[in-house]
Amino acid sequence: MKTLLVSVAASAVLLTGCGTAKKIAALKPEPGNTTDVVYKQTTSFISLPVSVTVADIENQTNKFFAGVVYEDNDMKADDVALKVTKTAPIKFTEKNGKLESIVPIKVNGKVRYGSTVMGVEMYDTREFDLNAKITFSSDVKLTNWKLKTKTAIVELEWIESPSITVAGKKMPVTYLINPAIKLFKSRIEDELDKALSEAIDFKPQVLDAMEAMAKPILTSEQYQTWFRLTPTELYATDAVLAKKQITMNMGLKCTMETTVGQQPKNTFKKDQVQLLAVKTMPEKVTATVAAVSTYENASKMITKNFQGQEFGDGKRKVTVQKVDLWAKDNKLIVALDMTGSLNGTIYLTGIPNYNAVTKEIYFDQMDYVLDTKSALMRTANWMAGGIILKKIQENCRYSVKENLEDGKKAMAPYLNNYSPMPGVFVNGALDGFDFDKVELTSNAMIAFIKATGKINLKVDGLK
Repeated sequence: MKTLLVSVAASAVLLTGCGTAKKIAALKPEPGNTTDVVYKQTTSFISLPVSVTVADIENQTNKFFAGVVYEDNDMKADDVALKVTKTAPIKFTEKNGKLESIVPIKVNGKVRYGSTVMGVEMYDTREFDLNAKITFSSDVKLTNWKLKTKTAIVELEWIESPSITVAGKKMPVTYLINPAIKLFKSRIEDELDKALSEAIDFKPQVLDAMEAMAKPILTSEQYQTWFRLTPTELYATDAVLAKKQITMNMGLKCTMETTVGQQPKNTFKKDQVQLLAVKTMPEKVTATVAAVSTYENASKMITKNFQGQEFGDGKRKVTVQKVDLWAKDNKLIVALDMTGSLNGTIYLTGIPNYNAVTKEIYFDQMDYVLDTKSALMRTANWMAGGIILKKIQENCRYSVKENLEDGKKAMAPYLNNYSPMPGVFVNGALDGFDFDKVELTSNAMIAFIKATGKINLKVDGLK
């Protein structure tokens, strides 16, 4: 079997005269100094169903659609001047997949009546104030991040009939006002569409949310474990209005990584994100979860595996009293303190791996450190062979089930009504945990597990 670590100094082999027991003193491989571990970036695709309530649309639109919505002071063309003002907040409802709005208005008007006799104008004017309610219906679409609507008046309901008082009598002036309605009808429809477009611009909210989510999250203060999500592209389906809310499926193409050590930099640049239109969106998300296991805890668990067991050949046997683990040159050093026919410490190297069925870390390609093997060849050749090594390797394993649960718990707060910014909430669940790789630091082993699940981003209560 190939040796995995080359000794940097000659070993010292000491023999004792205490019966047949021999003492080995191999050179201890010094620990490495790996403090930062970065999980290799992989591209993931997150489905982010986004919803905005009709109540939020109503709230936002009323900020942009206020005051005078139409004014025409020229009476020469049609004998009427009108000033149309919104008098109260617009009320929105969802009806048959369309956005229905009721706008209360006040019409301040002037009408001119009379005639021209022999080139002489003989006119009089009267002012009037009228109240009305206009019902609009709007088709809803999403174009270039913004809500695009096509609005049309469904009904105009006068609180009282348009009329003026002349010589103590009321005279209807509907015939004068109705043609003018066509003018402000088109204007008020355009103004409402403009207000809706300005009010419901998804871009600032979504990009601000992405920027907040892209900030590295400290998932374990003890082990300085960080999770970072970096968005690269954003996709969106058509907006759909139903059940008192506008929904659309967004898809986030991103890289997700877990690092151990110093806080990683936030590399997200929201001004470079483009919104691309697509028809459908996958529902699942792939993320990575780090299960952290200290060498101290792992050593204790592996030591228990050796209790009550002897390893050897015939009368030559040893018992493992204690196991210590540490990292060096991206390999794991396993130190076994032994008593019996051989006293002292032997050193092994191995590559950690994961058993998905038993949820255990075990060690592949296990071999004696070269210095240890040389010492064994001189003092205990019977132990230097592969049979005992294989039996020892079978006991060098431990469960990381609890560590995986800790990793899931560390991510849970960011999937349970997590609000990266006011009015934006993230919910979801991760399952289907599959092992990816193990990385080694100076004080812990990090098992990286790929998880699949769903994430939902909801916009509720926009400011």
